[in-house]
Amino acid sequence: MNRTWSLTLEPGAKWSGTIAKGNYLRFTALEDGANLSVLLYNAANLTERYNMPDTLKAQHTSHLSKGNVLMSDNGRVLASIVEDSLGWHDPIGGYTSRGFTDEQYGKTSFQELQNDFLRSGQENFAMELVRNGLNLRDLVPNVNLFSKISASEDGSMQFDENHCKKGDTVRLRTDMDVLLILSNTPNPHNPSQTYPSVPVKVELIPGEEADELDYCANYRLENRRAFENTWDYHVMIGQ
Repeated sequence: MNRTWSLTLEPGAKWSGTIAKGNYLRFTALEDGANLSVLLYNAANLTERYNMPDTLKAQHTSHLSKGNVLMSDNGRVLASIVEDSLGWHDPIGGYTSRGFTDEQYGKTSFQELQNDFLRSGQENFAMELVRNGLNLRDLVPNVNLFSKISASEDGSMQFDENHCKKGDTVRLRTDMDVLLILSNTPNPHNPSQTYPSVPVKVELIPGEEADELDYCANYRLENRRAFENTWDYHVMIGQ
């Protein structure tokens, strides 16, 4: 029986879990200014993981939107962006650290504030990596959903504070069985002096796998080759 699943990630929250291929993950910003940091790994072989340089180089882009795919370091497709109301998501901004969080928003600690202390992306990722048998050596560049960072003519990075509005959505399709790690923590390029993370709804919706006519598979020739690598991989492992 096909069943949907959902959760709401509150500011500072984290989550990880294994998602089977052929599912949709719909993320919805519940207020203005959301940022959701994402990591992806091949659930069957955690040494294979999302590769930011290959993803951007192969698709000739510095941002992600509908049609783009998230490629692994083995040239396969971990997930595809199949729907997107924003038109721009940030793959280069990174995640916050403890030091950055203390400097930007004021120093807090669990010992003082318990679960109300301000969490960093690095700490959230580290805890979920360990929970899944990995460690800090396995921490790679992430994707920041809902955020927009562009470069000006002088090369400086510009964060668009008005990019994400309440109700904006993006939908990913899992093209392999993936370990998904989420951290609802600020984009480090957000200049706000107030911890800006807002709740994000996450929904898992049964979907279908990409075929030869799939929009993302045919978005670029490089995407097509990555999908062919993925399809061959699934044949070889009997999926």
